[in-house]
Amino acid sequence: MTDSGAAPSAGLLAAVGAGPVAVDTACFIYFAEGHPQYAPLLRPLFAAADVGALALVTTAITLLEVLVVPLRAGDEALASRYERLLTQGRGITLVETGAAQARLAAQLRARTGIRVPDALQLAAALSAGCTAFVTNDRALPSLPGLPVVQLGAVRTS
Repeated sequence: MTDSGAAPSAGLLAAVGAGPVAVDTACFIYFAEGHPQYAPLLRPLFAAADVGALALVTTAITLLEVLVVPLRAGDEALASRYERLLTQGRGITLVETGAAQARLAAQLRARTGIRVPDALQLAAALSAGCTAFVTNDRALPSLPGLPVVQLGAVRTS
């Protein structure tokens, strides 16, 4: 499921490597809602997933987080759009978070102090063998074997 718009930039693709790539909640919001600054950066990532050139990974935490605002506002169409993107989008996988990820998340939280949802997202990314974690959350640290790619730091050319 791709988003139409401005010509894509290879900046983010170059920053994330061969994949699979973990994608944080805000990135799905920026992409789905066409954020003027960040959607153009994300389009190449989602386009690569759409054609099978890159695997994107996230967790059910992302689904929970993206649905809250549309459901609160009664915007069933947007909620449905998010659900389709996350559960049926080509190249996008919702990874399960179980006991192993919970233990790893607890270790990450103990070491870094990050919030529970972030710890679970990063643990799932590590467990899935992701080459990068794309976010716009400046509080998230890079981890051994999992660089955190900040959207705000990605160049468009």
